[in-house]
Amino acid sequence: MKTIDDLQVAGKRVFVRADLNVPLDGTTITDDGRIRAVLPTIAKLAEAGAKVIVASHLGRPKGVPDPQFSLRPAARRIGELLGTDVAFATDTVDASAQSVVAGLADGGVAVLENLRFNAGETSKDDAERGAFADRLAALADVYVGDGFGAVHRKHASVFDLPGRLPHAAGGLIAAEVEVLRKLTSNVQRPYAVVLGGAKVSDKLDVIDHLLGKADRILVGGGMVYTFLKAQGHEVGNSLLQADQVPAVQEYLARAKELGVEFVLPVDVLAGPGFPDLKSKAPTDPTLAAADAIPAGLMGLDIGPETRKLFASKLADAATVFWNGPMGVFEHPDYADGTRAVAQGLLDSPAFTVVGGGDSAAAVRQLGFDENAFGHISTGGGASLEYLEGKTLPGLAALED
Repeated sequence: MKTIDDLQVAGKRVFVRADLNVPLDGTTITDDGRIRAVLPTIAKLAEAGAKVIVASHLGRPKGVPDPQFSLRPAARRIGELLGTDVAFATDTVDASAQSVVAGLADGGVAVLENLRFNAGETSKDDAERGAFADRLAALADVYVGDGFGAVHRKHASVFDLPGRLPHAAGGLIAAEVEVLRKLTSNVQRPYAVVLGGAKVSDKLDVIDHLLGKADRILVGGGMVYTFLKAQGHEVGNSLLQADQVPAVQEYLARAKELGVEFVLPVDVLAGPGFPDLKSKAPTDPTLAAADAIPAGLMGLDIGPETRKLFASKLADAATVFWNGPMGVFEHPDYADGTRAVAQGLLDSPAFTVVGGGDSAAAVRQLGFDENAFGHISTGGGASLEYLEGKTLPGLAALED
């Protein structure tokens, strides 16, 4: 896989497929981590004299323009971080995009409007997707893939476009691949994996793959209540995917046979319902044993004894991968579990990887220094699919 160091870009139009899928509150970006992650690639290309065309998706518009998913705030933030004017095209391949690109000087940067405003970006029809890729290709001379969070999608700008232009991986993708290889090949042991988040169904494939690789798997977040139910415990009104209980029981049995340690909470913090994340009003949490959550209460975070337990299981690890918060970290009453895991990674001598999405957002929101971790991925679902051993279309398209 070539990198941008292998390219001659001076005076050329370089299409950078980034991942600017940042959370927004109206038009305000609430976490600019993904923008800052791709910024070194944009800056490097601009300094080399390229005409940089940045493109991305944001949210899930239905193939037509939708103002709530505009990339204009992201373009504005890129300009602020670069300290320069960044042009913005109000469409993806039509008159505005063509005009903005034509007006770029060497070293200039422009951002196209949300790629998913065009149905061809996500179409399952190869011809429709290819036709959109052709129009994107007409805007550029070179392609740089640097949106790791999208490489698991067979989309026009991710999969089809690289085949139409000379292409290379940006610095972000190159770094992500290097790190994820450390989690799949010649792993330093003990290898601990911490999984959280809402749905166990989102993690079953990665658990299946990790059963042959990890030494211990720590489970928290909303998904853990399906594990507790699989062990025969009552979980009150906690999030539960009852249809996944048989699969979880099978994984727990296989883990025992393989000698993989599953570490589940011994206590939880529970509340009467999901807390108000706007007001963040106090909720007076109830501390409960994990095997006896009272009826009518919902588990919302791991408890203090579990925090100590998880920290002890990370203390001697040589490699740690963490994906998914331990609770509703956005509310102060239920943030301590996620905070404890983050601190456990920092206290461990291990090579630590925070696996994108909500985990990365939690690290920033809870005030941790991102540089203190071995790597913070921007991948989310892409990171998980890589660990599942799947071929990622966007990475395959960058290989020669």
